[in-house]
Amino acid sequence: MRVLIAGGGTGGHIIPALAIADELRKRHDAEVRFVGTSRGLESRLVPQAGYPLDLIQVGQLKNVSLATRARTLLDLPLSILRCRTLLRAFRPQVVVGVGGYASGPAMAAAILLRIPTLAFEPNAAPGLANRLVGKYVSAAAVNFPPAAAYFRNAHVTGIPVREEFFHLPPRPAAAPPHLLVFGGSQGARVFNEIMPRIAAALLEAVPGLTILHQAGARHAEATQAAYVASGADRSRWQVSAFLDDMPQRFAAADLVLARSGASTVAELAAAGKPSLLVPFPLAADDHQLRNAEVPAQAGAAQLLVEKDVTAEALLRSLSGLLASPTHLQAMSDHARALAQPQAACSIAELITALT
Repeated sequence: MRVLIAGGGTGGHIIPALAIADELRKRHDAEVRFVGTSRGLESRLVPQAGYPLDLIQVGQLKNVSLATRARTLLDLPLSILRCRTLLRAFRPQVVVGVGGYASGPAMAAAILLRIPTLAFEPNAAPGLANRLVGKYVSAAAVNFPPAAAYFRNAHVTGIPVREEFFHLPPRPAAAPPHLLVFGGSQGARVFNEIMPRIAAALLEAVPGLTILHQAGARHAEATQAAYVASGADRSRWQVSAFLDDMPQRFAAADLVLARSGASTVAELAAAGKPSLLVPFPLAADDHQLRNAEVPAQAGAAQLLVEKDVTAEALLRSLSGLLASPTHLQAMSDHARALAQPQAACSIAELITALT
């Protein structure tokens, strides 16, 4: 079996794509090749994972200047022709589009060549590339049910998540409460600015509470200084630029304050962790808000939009949640009910059915 996977850009697209590739290789001994761009995370992560990667030149169309949009429109015909050449040389049985810059040209080329296509959409609101090809693909695998409406022959499979998230040890009943603040790899400015301002009051309101705050490399030093200046007990908080071993970090947390990227929301469900979600307001098509609405409506998370995040509102929400273990346990149960442990296998089977 030969499969071409196209797209990337962010970790939310490329990390699940690599999980799909691994599943195809493990279960079907498939030959998998990727198409992406030089500025996306795929340029680093795909070669590290041992897969060949072809690069095409294509940029953004949404939320960019007129000049950038014009360059992208000029690049598009050439990128589709480049993808046609790659497809004819590799001769895949299926082309999988995971969203992102390279996904659109590759999927368009595959549709023109009548090669079976599968669209993978991790977000509740699909990006432009997947919206454009959604009604022309052979099938689609979506993470959130609302996204199915944008595609032909859509299946709700979930998003592939590392196996460790599904097997976390339970929190000991006597363990003091622990809050994980996770702003993603770059950190989240709203968390970095407001959490230090409320840290002392939050630690006073929740006896025994400890806080681990991931702030991003560029902001860790300033965030740490702000915590120090707050006067909060230094033995009860920690600021980190990066966090390794995220399953272990999730396992230690009673509550997670986070953005709502697709991968983060899927990991929270797999781990059965209650969360307070603050969507990134500038995400394309406001997809982080749509992502957060799904667990919020299911009772697995509380949703707080960034424009409403004041020090008072964040303190009230966090202290209220942390003061109610019974409510947190109910949220945990609802989160786990959203998990899709067979996502990678289900997507691999959809791809196999198209060959």
